[in-house]
Amino acid sequence: MCGIVGYTGPREAYPVLIKGLKRLEYRGYDSSGVALLSDGDLNVYKKKGKVAELEESVLGKDLSGTIGIGHTRWATHGEPSDRNAHPHYSQSGRLAMIHNGIIENYAQLKQDLLVKGYSFKSDTDTEVLLNFIEDIRSNNNCSLEEALRIALKRIVGAYCILLISDDDPDTILAARKGSPLVIGIGKGEHFLASDASPIIEYTKEVVYVNDYQIAVVRPDELILKNLGNERETPFITKLDMELAAIEKGGYEHFMLKEIYEQPDTIFDCLRGRLLTQSGQIMMGGIENNLNAFINAPRIIIVACGTSWHAGLVAEYLIEDLCRIPVEVEYASEFRYRNPVINQGDLIIAISQSGETADTLVALESAREKGAFIFGVVNAVGSSIARLSHAGAYTHSGPEIGVASTKAFTGQLAVLMMMALKIGHAKGTLDEARYLRLMNDLATVPEKVKEILQDTANIKRIAEKYKDASDFLFLGRGYNFPVALEGALKLKEISYIHAEGYPAAEMKHGPIALVDEKLPVVFVATRDSYYEKIVSNVQEIKARKGKVICVATMGDEIIPGMADDVMFVPDADEVIAPLLSVVPLQLLSYYAGLAKGYDVDKPRNLAKSVTVE
Repeated sequence: MCGIVGYTGPREAYPVLIKGLKRLEYRGYDSSGVALLSDGDLNVYKKKGKVAELEESVLGKDLSGTIGIGHTRWATHGEPSDRNAHPHYSQSGRLAMIHNGIIENYAQLKQDLLVKGYSFKSDTDTEVLLNFIEDIRSNNNCSLEEALRIALKRIVGAYCILLISDDDPDTILAARKGSPLVIGIGKGEHFLASDASPIIEYTKEVVYVNDYQIAVVRPDELILKNLGNERETPFITKLDMELAAIEKGGYEHFMLKEIYEQPDTIFDCLRGRLLTQSGQIMMGGIENNLNAFINAPRIIIVACGTSWHAGLVAEYLIEDLCRIPVEVEYASEFRYRNPVINQGDLIIAISQSGETADTLVALESAREKGAFIFGVVNAVGSSIARLSHAGAYTHSGPEIGVASTKAFTGQLAVLMMMALKIGHAKGTLDEARYLRLMNDLATVPEKVKEILQDTANIKRIAEKYKDASDFLFLGRGYNFPVALEGALKLKEISYIHAEGYPAAEMKHGPIALVDEKLPVVFVATRDSYYEKIVSNVQEIKARKGKVICVATMGDEIIPGMADDVMFVPDADEVIAPLLSVVPLQLLSYYAGLAKGYDVDKPRNLAKSVTVE
């Protein structure tokens, strides 16, 4: 969850580190810090709060040094505080380390070190690991690299660590397991980070470090080794990313920018794949493995959070258009449930970051049991992309806002194309409907642009209901997962308690909550469930609930019943989620804004969940 950054080369390290931390702050923002090495002096500065507070606290301090490491934290062990912020010193003060992940056996290691006379200044597992490394080096009279290697064989858990020592003024030691690490290659310099956003300004040549690898990084040298001390050849990748993609570009917040980018990001996802003139869908990951999909006795979709909601839409899509049984699983439960996986089963993993810890472990287990893994991810070169047998990128570009918006619609676009292609190839989707849905999908970017042309009404609705303590979101069919996503967004951004349900289920309990104070949001676009949704709206109005509807433009019935309406263009119900979710994204954004919250960095959340 945390953000890490490192630099070694001819530049002053501090400006590189602080700019990198600002770009990584979406990964964690309860504290931050830097360690700088200059002329044998190892200086650590850290502060509770956001990176801006760290910047203010180091004014007038010695920030010299051409090698350094920086960290922005999402707390796991120990409450957010100055003393629990990273980097941490070793007991001797000669080593400094930053860490993303959780060391599960830290308690026993800590007890052993306490017996040996070590003391600790923080509550973190990171400080325990650092002193464990120092203890190994001291007792074995070995190099720091060898001590790190020995320590990593003893610990249990996930980690990405950067380590510097006052007796090696050019070298950063790095290692990863389960938490991402990318190394940028410059001319006589190297950059290290949790993702490419701090690196893109300096170089487009990067190396993605694999699990169980140790990197020895110097200004003019990059050595990769495995835990057996065998050298491995770095694979250099070119970044397909522009600096403008990770900057606000005139928008007040990244979340708003990313909502407004969706006409372009959906178009980029469809481009070169959805070929309406020839009636073809070209997706290499599907094309090369078409028989695996056509003959799959069952598809299991594994995801977390917003990606899980995309998976629920895919369940409707695949069962409707392809007639293949689908199960949608929370990765965190799937990995521990000892699920039954048979030969031929196909796993679709959905993840924006491609680094989600629970999803990764679930996939490793499924792959060992013989399942075919197909990844739907946004981040090129990510762990899930590399673990999968095949996959499809969403091409949504960097998503900096913690609450997922454009990544969700990118996932939906990919999943819709997949279902159309498989259903057509399998013969369960007839030619006429296939072509009609293709053409409808191709119009989505323009229709999203139409929704975004005038958002004043949505802003008004958000401000009207911002003081509500609870919300209920209801939908049917393809729009039920959209209701779940709308509720999640509102919770994440405005901190208003919200629940999503299938509209028909409200009579089985949730309707007891309805009174004149409860806003109820219906995703009520014109589809095969429309008459049922109208009845559900009437049931809420009869109990004096406040009704907000997402409705199809031109609808004359819903506006006469609802207190407030947000309109979307007409679309087939298969395609509708790509449109009906956009007003709900804006509703949550404007509600959070009206309440004065930081919508890009909602409390307690981080962008990429790389720990359990």
